[in-house]
Amino acid sequence: MTLLEVRDLRTEFRAARGSVTAVDGVSFTVDAGETVALVGESGCGKSATAQSIMGLIVPPAGQVTGGQVIFEGQDLLRLPPRQMRAVRGKGIAMIFQDPMTSLNPVLTVGRQLTESLHLHLDLSRREARTRAVELLEMVRIPAAESRLASYPHQLSGGMRQRVMIAMALSCEPRLILADEITTALDVTIQAQILELLRDLARQTRTAVLMITHDLGVVAGMAERVNVMYAGQIVERAETVDLFHRPQMPYTWGLLGSVPRLDLVRGGKLRPIAGRPPELSEIPGGCRFAPRCAHAREQCHASPPDLVTAPETPQRGQLTRCWGMRPAEQGGWLSTGHRHLDPTTEES
Repeated sequence: MTLLEVRDLRTEFRAARGSVTAVDGVSFTVDAGETVALVGESGCGKSATAQSIMGLIVPPAGQVTGGQVIFEGQDLLRLPPRQMRAVRGKGIAMIFQDPMTSLNPVLTVGRQLTESLHLHLDLSRREARTRAVELLEMVRIPAAESRLASYPHQLSGGMRQRVMIAMALSCEPRLILADEITTALDVTIQAQILELLRDLARQTRTAVLMITHDLGVVAGMAERVNVMYAGQIVERAETVDLFHRPQMPYTWGLLGSVPRLDLVRGGKLRPIAGRPPELSEIPGGCRFAPRCAHAREQCHASPPDLVTAPETPQRGQLTRCWGMRPAEQGGWLSTGHRHLDPTTEES
């Protein structure tokens, strides 16, 4: 059953050079109990998409200018502020990238955990405190009751992120938006946080929209992946298909940038050449064409649509690439494991 459906979402921000479109016609779905990933480089529009869903884009600096966000049958973009506040926390919760800036530094962990319990569940002070201890135990924080009196600066980065997860789960939401939740953590703690979120999502049957730049994170977490570039989704696939049959040169580049244990000794990662375009100066054709080694004249001349990939039509994989069309439609690229191997000269 579809829990969240984003349809042709557009979000614009005011800048010195005029308005820029950070989210340009983005569409995807998240089913109940499913984990879906939104992947791409910094600045591609991932976080702006999540903030648009949560109603956190505040005019006049930014504004959602088009599309629909259908959550449990209602369009969140049409809800008045009071009703939208009721959805936040109880229907949809968000875990932000940096818990140190997301947690209030002058309030204790207990105060911040019980606030939403009072607001959304109308629990008494004692009931809210008991529930807060249960939540901290659920996210595997030792000495949970004593931690209620701690301030954020007294906790490690991993502990603070666990508190953020506990806050997100406190009102038993149906959907969690996890925005780069492992970025500020070391590798060992990253693995613990991801395992914790995966286990809790399965136990509570909570859907997760995982926002990340790291395809290594996606591999063990998500069932489906949406790859974003310069405000658009450029590839959509089930996770296994994305890793074994990627259809978009940008996706090949992301996969080639992921450290792998099966590389031959001395093998080097192959970063994507160039950098993403300025949103105020979007190319007229394919947005990735200036960085793509396979680009042809057609790629620079006109923007491709997001269409069914010819190699996996039965699995619903979509790609935004002129080369990945059937041969009779002028397509010329073909995927293969060589595109995933950053040690090869050819890509």
